[in-house]
Amino acid sequence: MGEFLMELWAFMKERKKFWLLPILLVLLVFGTLIVLTQGSAVAPFIYTLF
Repeated sequence: MGEFLMELWAFMKERKKFWLLPILLVLLVFGTLIVLTQGSAVAPFIYTLF
């Protein structure tokens, strides 16, 4: 996983694609929320945010 992140960073740095970073971070946050709220007691509180 670390190698993938280093390679991704090198790609963005070389090609000046830093605008991809916020998109990837938002996708990561949403993915984490989906995984953590599956069958969780926290789910009703997360749903009120949206």
